[in-house]
Amino acid sequence: MIDKNHILTLTEEALEEKESLFLIDCNISTDNKITVIVDGYNGVTISDCIDISRFIENHLDREEVDFSLEVTSPGATEPLVDNRQYKKNIGRTLSVKTTTDTLEGVLTNCDENGITVEWKTREPKEVGKGKTTVIKKADVPYSEIKQAKVKIIF
Repeated sequence: MIDKNHILTLTEEALEEKESLFLIDCNISTDNKITVIVDGYNGVTISDCIDISRFIENHLDREEVDFSLEVTSPGATEPLVDNRQYKKNIGRTLSVKTTTDTLEGVLTNCDENGITVEWKTREPKEVGKGKTTVIKKADVPYSEIKQAKVKIIF
């Protein structure tokens, strides 16, 4: 059986050479299929995945235990699971499920505490008939985010 901590250590060592990348997840199935998911502030290239895969493979012994290895980036429809992923998505539309509500708007800011989402809505005018467009804003702490996904807009 392959030790997950060993794979995590190897992945972190491989990422030291690629400062804009960070580890999202690492899974090892019972049949020794290793899946490493990395993301980056500027995206992840195929070359990045190949380099990380080669580094990990060169530090494992297939004679000792047989394994398969996949190094990948999160899919476009996958939820954001690491706070660092928000930074690269500033300016994009998110769907955010919180502990109390669901918001959809443009991610305008993120810091160590949470995110800021803005959206436009139509509300009745204070005086007279008709509606006016109002920009709403919500500051959401990371602790209240149940799920956040980037909305793919074509």
